Amino acid sequence: MYKRNYLGLSLLSAVCFLGLTKSSLASVKLITLPPRERVEVQLDNPNVTLVEEERLVPLTAGVNEVVFGWANANIDKESIQFRCLTDPENIKVLSVSYPPGENALTWQVASPKAISARVRISYIIGRLDRSFAYRAIASYGEKALTLRQYIQLHNNANEEFGLAGMWSGFGERFERPIGINETKRLLATKFTNVPIRKTYTADLARFGYLDPAKNQLQIPMHYVLTNDEANGLGRFPLQPGKVRIFQDDGQGTLAFLGEDWGGFTPRDDEMTLFLGQAKDVVVKRTIDQRNKVRVLGNLYNYDVIVKYEIENFKDQEVVLDVMESLTALRREILRDTGRDVEWEFGDQGTLSNLQNVEKSTAEKVVFNVPLPRRGADQKAVKQVQTLHIIIKNEW
Repeated sequence: MYKRNYLGLSLLSAVCFLGLTKSSLASVKLITLPPRERVEVQLDNPNVTLVEEERLVPLTAGVNEVVFGWANANIDKESIQFRCLTDPENIKVLSVSYPPGENALTWQVASPKAISARVRISYIIGRLDRSFAYRAIASYGEKALTLRQYIQLHNNANEEFGLAGMWSGFGERFERPIGINETKRLLATKFTNVPIRKTYTADLARFGYLDPAKNQLQIPMHYVLTNDEANGLGRFPLQPGKVRIFQDDGQGTLAFLGEDWGGFTPRDDEMTLFLGQAKDVVVKRTIDQRNKVRVLGNLYNYDVIVKYEIENFKDQEVVLDVMESLTALRREILRDTGRDVEWEFGDQGTLSNLQNVEKSTAEKVVFNVPLPRRGADQKAVKQVQTLHIIIKNEW
């Protein structure tokens, strides 16, 4: 058996007749290993990697034995396929056999004449996979960013593929050499001038308190970009991956803002990138009213007013997204009954006029609160907003 320490193809050509003699068998020789002519690596599936390679194999007239061995590569032998691209109507695979205890198989290939045939061998290989990473550079005014998407190729398959074509399931096909046991970072796509929104969010259920003793909420900041054509994206879903975030500081250098994990973002959906906690937007949240009103028997309504005291110490106007989970609010007021919350707005609140109807749901309400910049005396203008909610039919 012809063996190599890496993925190899050897060819033993013989005319297999029932009357073949020992002397004729002695004249059979091993043909030089044909080099790969072409390699394609399909990286579109996150769980398996498909490799297709083409070789020019010299076949003799009659039945040829083609031996394929993969001594140290993690190949799924049940996935290996052989196809002749040259004269496929007449050059046929008759059978395949697996030598016991070896990472190898043998195809019997019938050819009507001696020919140098182009064959394609495909297989699923392990430990050759990919991940994604991003580099986002926001403009000085934080109105747009440049987004670079990278494919990180991890070849731990103990095999060298040389120059190979690669495709990740979207975007452009590209060619790079794949060395043995190497990791490389490849620029897949670059998007320029992608509009972004910088958001400030008050959401107790999701982000909690910054200072519980003072009822002060955490106010995380995010860049939000929309994966659609109108925003310079939308050609394909954005794959999950680590995002390193920078900002142009207006002086020709970049300021590093941090890292976040960009989640899978389908077309027409939004990706949010965490930037840290805002120190200059202060929000204190308290329960200002909690009245239990009997409806019938042991059924009660709870008349609740949530108060937000908000200060913006920034030198520019911003919009604060105030979010309130009705399930969490009910749990805070009485308990979690496990049922869907029945509720309605009361008429004493100010936030209901600022509701973002598109983003609100039956379980969570969202409000967009504009905050003026701080004054010339460097003092913030405190504003008080209230959310009046009636939680209905509880016991």
